[in-house]
Amino acid sequence: MEYMVITGHWIDHNWQLQKRVLNFVHIPPPRRGLEIADTIWRCLEDWDIQSKIHTISVDNASANDSAIYHLKTYAQSKKKLLCQGKLFHVRCCAHILNLIAQDGISEIKYIVEVIRDSVEYVRRSDARLLLFSEIVKQLNLPERKLVDDCRTRWNSTYEMLSTAIKFKGCFSKICS
Repeated sequence: MEYMVITGHWIDHNWQLQKRVLNFVHIPPPRRGLEIADTIWRCLEDWDIQSKIHTISVDNASANDSAIYHLKTYAQSKKKLLCQGKLFHVRCCAHILNLIAQDGISEIKYIVEVIRDSVEYVRRSDARLLLFSEIVKQLNLPERKLVDDCRTRWNSTYEMLSTAIKFKGCFSKICS
């Protein structure tokens, strides 16, 4: 990706969680930790919030680890870190969950591929989609769209599998 979104999350005076996009920036390759850190720090300076940052959450890319190191160094030089920076880098839980789920999905890779290919086979042809829809009606199943997944997002693979299992009988009929 050549773009990075920088968001801020904080608790306001009424103890309500606030979330805002602070910047959407282009970072051309090569995206190294120092360039990422400098970009984030400039954004913090633009918003005059560099002294209010307590934690930063990023995914597990090695360039991000390097960026966190540089950002922590910048913040420590200003003596602005809570708990001497021990809480500064918070790993992205959503990214970690995605990695765990993807690892589990890899254990049933063959099954996922067969279902993915079946969904694509039906969706690629208007005639097959129409036939599939007729089979759904014949089997008295609720009319529902087949879901294609995004291979890098476990939740879309789950949604594809969850939908496809409801139409198991339809897939076997369309292929016969």
